[in-house]
Amino acid sequence: MNSSNQSQSKKYKLLLTLAALGVVYGDIGTSPLYALKEAFHHAHLPATPDNILGILSLVFWSLIIVISIKYLVFVLRADHNGEGGILALASLINSDSHKKEMSNKTKTLLVLLGVFGAAFLYGDGIITPAISILSAVEGLSVITPVFNPYIIPITVIILIGLFSIQKNGTGSVGKIFGPVTLTWFLVIGALGGYNIFQNFEVLNAMNPYYAYQFFLHNGFGGFVVLGSVFLVVTGGEALYSDLGHFGLQPIRKAWFYVVLPCLLLNYFGQGSFLLNHPSGIANPFFSMAPDWFLYPLVFLATMATTIASQALITGVFSISMQAVQQGWLPRLFISHTSEKEFGQIYIKKINYFLMMGCILLVLIFKTSSNLAAAYGIAVTLTMIITTILFYVVAVYRWGWSTYVTATLCTVFAIVDLAFLGSNLLKIVDGGWFPLILGIVGFIYMSSWKRGRQILFSKLRRKHISITDFIIKIDSEKMQRPDGVGVFMARSLSSTPLALVQIAYHLKSVHKNLIFVMVEITNKPRVSLSQRYFVNELAQNCYQVTIKYGYLEMPNVPDVFDMIKETNPIFDKDKASFFIGRESIFASQIPGMALWREKLFSYMSKNELPATDYFELPKKRVMEVGTQVSI
Repeated sequence: MNSSNQSQSKKYKLLLTLAALGVVYGDIGTSPLYALKEAFHHAHLPATPDNILGILSLVFWSLIIVISIKYLVFVLRADHNGEGGILALASLINSDSHKKEMSNKTKTLLVLLGVFGAAFLYGDGIITPAISILSAVEGLSVITPVFNPYIIPITVIILIGLFSIQKNGTGSVGKIFGPVTLTWFLVIGALGGYNIFQNFEVLNAMNPYYAYQFFLHNGFGGFVVLGSVFLVVTGGEALYSDLGHFGLQPIRKAWFYVVLPCLLLNYFGQGSFLLNHPSGIANPFFSMAPDWFLYPLVFLATMATTIASQALITGVFSISMQAVQQGWLPRLFISHTSEKEFGQIYIKKINYFLMMGCILLVLIFKTSSNLAAAYGIAVTLTMIITTILFYVVAVYRWGWSTYVTATLCTVFAIVDLAFLGSNLLKIVDGGWFPLILGIVGFIYMSSWKRGRQILFSKLRRKHISITDFIIKIDSEKMQRPDGVGVFMARSLSSTPLALVQIAYHLKSVHKNLIFVMVEITNKPRVSLSQRYFVNELAQNCYQVTIKYGYLEMPNVPDVFDMIKETNPIFDKDKASFFIGRESIFASQIPGMALWREKLFSYMSKNELPATDYFELPKKRVMEVGTQVSI
């Protein structure tokens, strides 16, 4: 590689690392706004030197063990063809490439566990924008109490504005994510560093002995504090989910070179400030800033928290698309807002759901301190599930030593369970919200998956093989008028039910028949060279298999244009597309609980039509319905 290419490569990696700062670390980077404050507030502890150093020691070792070691060193290795996140981790378990055997029942249970974790991320996607933006706007009250009545209205207006621009895509805004977030980290690092110089005693907190002494002196109160200390690591799952957007090295470099040093400087700076000014515990982040810098700091904090919120919103969009592609959610209309960046998507229904949830939370909880009580349970549960799934992947897929992996994951699990236990104490104060949301989300997703399995089983009984159908056409001498009939099929081994019904009622089928099956693979993306396979049968019949990755959106007409170059029969402008549509009725037939069957029926009625999902030309589509009792 010549020097010019090397410099371009270095520049690209630098830009990628800068972009990772904005998207990956927005959430964890804004935790200093409220984390240390809540640690004292939640457990009602006084800001004594021993408590300050003890809590700072917990903050320091939490960032080192959970983020630096667990996620950055180990979990990020568990990528599925470059993609990260708990659903990608579950896909690794569900694949066939294992060094050790595992029963299908165990695989299914572990995949369900992964889906359960994914469902809890929706709670994180709602709470993070609410608490982050609210905590930034609350900085105005440090300047003057005059702003107090306007904090909630300003927060709601910012949230509405944030969700309103989602349909335009994050491309143009995304260009400033990295620079703004870099500025944020440098500012909070400098602010913390300045305050550390006021009292170097605070650096003693790096010694884990202070954390031990903290628990020894405070007992149960020290355990309660862990629920707030956990706020410093809440971005761990987000950085894993964004692995596919930036790659392992840029995410690691951004953390170790910029994020971790600046976070530690700020947290220790807040601790140093509190050692000298214990009365500043009400809001140590803004209190330690000089008066002349408060307005710019509030503005910068609002920008940073908005970016952090944007990252979570985009993450929820990505999770939703993966869930749709893997059959855990009904089809949704997904807009791609960029021709260059695949990850920039917009899902209207999810966006509206998140916006209403965020606004509702702000109106119900009113302050970031109250919201902090609702924060944590969803993320801790997801982190525990990640630890379990990582153990399975490391041992069964990679062939790691069972003893070594168990020892490593036990350390992670002890920390995870300690955080979970302390967060469970928040259930009455607000932790019930993400818990209910996660459980409802899991029921919703699992009911859809199971309902589709039952439905396919019912429909399969009505199908006949394509070979038998072709024989039937000949034997009954059906009319074959000119034209091309394209039938969307779930399987190419049987005749689509829509075609069977047409042949039965009209005694006629098109001269040219094309059976199309769209297959969503367990890979994130499929190359164009492997996009489709055409098999020509007798009687002018064609079977077409079209493959997409679980991060791609199907577009059948585009594939027809590719095939048309070698076979003019595949002219989407002259073909008629037929799709089946089922009307689902709940019944007492064994399968699912009646209430779940009714839920599945409702979900089916509101699912995005196949016409839109497969991007079929609406003027050339006919739907053939059938009624099914499950």
